[in-house]
Amino acid sequence: MRATVATAALLPVLAAQGLMLRRTIPRLPGADGPTTGTAGSGDPLRLAVLGESTAAGVGARTHAVGLAGRLADAVAARGHAVRWQVSARIGANAHVTRTELADALDPADVVLVVLGVNDVIEFHSAARWTRDLLRLSIDLRARHGRIVFAGVPPMDRFPALPRPLRTVLGLRAAELDAAAARIARRVPGVGHVPLPGELVDGGLFCADRFHPSEAGYALWADGLAETVSARPRGPASSSALR
Repeated sequence: MRATVATAALLPVLAAQGLMLRRTIPRLPGADGPTTGTAGSGDPLRLAVLGESTAAGVGARTHAVGLAGRLADAVAARGHAVRWQVSARIGANAHVTRTELADALDPADVVLVVLGVNDVIEFHSAARWTRDLLRLSIDLRARHGRIVFAGVPPMDRFPALPRPLRTVLGLRAAELDAAAARIARRVPGVGHVPLPGELVDGGLFCADRFHPSEAGYALWADGLAETVSARPRGPASSSALR
């Protein structure tokens, strides 16, 4: 509610700042290199990374040093071999991810879902976000093992964003992150891991001051690894999630 009121009150200013950002923030490509890989040896944990530009590795040279590769390394360091894959698109929101990206995944033991920033930027309501994320969860749990939601970043700490836009987007991001955490508490086989505060407070951003640097991805991956590395119990039927 606070985000909705703030958005309505500041709409002309927010619109002007949004247009300015489109012209000034560098448009960096996604990570180069293979979208699949392995880490460690032995019977592998099958890991999928699904979602928006951070899942696509914007700010990293290759996926091996982006979120997917760094997460695989961090899980492998905890004693698990990993076979990883990525299905991601710059600009993807939760609906696009469910309808256009999720089907590209091979069966996985755990799917890391990295979403929220584009739903925030597109001013999607928490209710719409919840519906889209629940539908995505049901679809994924029918074909894969566990799901882990990466926390929606605290956008009020993104250095590329001016105020008051930064404040408003931060409020909206917090609403969406809280909704994702509620889904994780309600739906079997779904977890939620908040974004490490050190990532944004430590200034671990790439050149656009909006996406993580390679060091930022490594820190983020380390924060996710403990939850991701737990062995899954297997797919659930969609009826069990309704």
